[in-house]
Amino acid sequence: MSYSVYVLKSKKNGNRYIGYTSKPITNRLKEHNEGSNRYTKNNIPYELLYFEQKYCKECGTNKEKFLKSGQGRKLLDKIQA
Repeated sequence: MSYSVYVLKSKKNGNRYIGYTSKPITNRLKEHNEGSNRYTKNNIPYELLYFEQKYCKECGTNKEKFLKSGQGRKLLDKIQA
């Protein structure tokens, strides 16, 4: 099973959401935009800013943690610019 680490950007206010999933990324984005996630439903709609495929759960969670760190946020700022 593979995992996708992804970053969403709210079209409403520009906030970013970072997560990982074993579902196809298009399905997960659709779920977020339908309001199925309590942490993101108030800021819909979202667009996919970044995603990366990982082949183990631990690799996915480690990348998610990195993207939520100061260095990870700096990297995402460069990607978003």
